[in-house]
Amino acid sequence: MPESEALPNGRGVPAPEVASAAAARRRAARAATVGTVDGFSWPGGRLVAVVFNIAFEAWSPGAAPGIGPMGNPLQRPGVLDAQAVSWARYGPQTGIWRLMDILDRHRSKATVMTSGILAESFPEAVRELAVRGHDVCAHSYAQDILPAYLSEREEVEHIHRCTELLRSVTGQAPRGWMSPRGTPSPNTSRLLAGAGYTWHGDCFDQDLPYLESFGSAGIVAVPFTMEVNDLPMYVRHGNPPRAMLDVFEDTFERLTTREERATSLDVTVHAHVFGRPSGAWVYDRILERVMGDSRVWVATRSQIADHLLDGSP
Repeated sequence: MPESEALPNGRGVPAPEVASAAAARRRAARAATVGTVDGFSWPGGRLVAVVFNIAFEAWSPGAAPGIGPMGNPLQRPGVLDAQAVSWARYGPQTGIWRLMDILDRHRSKATVMTSGILAESFPEAVRELAVRGHDVCAHSYAQDILPAYLSEREEVEHIHRCTELLRSVTGQAPRGWMSPRGTPSPNTSRLLAGAGYTWHGDCFDQDLPYLESFGSAGIVAVPFTMEVNDLPMYVRHGNPPRAMLDVFEDTFERLTTREERATSLDVTVHAHVFGRPSGAWVYDRILERVMGDSRVWVATRSQIADHLLDGSP
């Protein structure tokens, strides 16, 4: 279907499905009351909050990652890319354990964006994340299920399913949510607030966390920074692993020497990508760089949300 139809004056009128989506976005924007905090600072007056993330991902049965080490996916429709499936399985079988051990050595905690399906297929790994004190957040049921593709009723059921799967393994409901690709529907943050979530990371529009209110329900938006992230940098764009360290160092220097107000920085690896030795050393090196730096608050995303909600100076 075309996205617009031409009018005699040369302007376009949106096709019905495009107009409907735009209207939904406008309704969601009107429904959310966004609040920021003046004079925001991190604990102890630190300049930068650094969050170490792990994307712990899996796909539905019969689905495969759309991008992998061999480049483009298979070109024949309906043929499962078994190579990509095997590549992705490295995450729960091997990569997540290596990354947990690295974090243990640095006595640090990560926010782990966890596909709900892993609570079914690899419950021992999901449970161990909780046992070691990591911030296990929901990351859809599988990477091929995007909230943007779901009706509101389907999304309510999907959020509930993911919540209960992770609760059944970790013993507690996840406090945070990150959609695959960071791509929500117009309803996602409102539905998460109604489901009792503390925060979501489906936002890229500010440096600092902020509050979203939907009537009596509210949720903290914890913006996600994409610059220090293995998947786009290494897999999609073909840079060597060291490039992620270089980008981190340049960004970190800017944040700690030039910025005059509080900022944040995400360091994100995927268990099936930089959970491998070729990339895990970068995660290790960055942890070594920031741990103990008095200018830095190393925090989880749940801790950042709590800091905002507590109104701590």
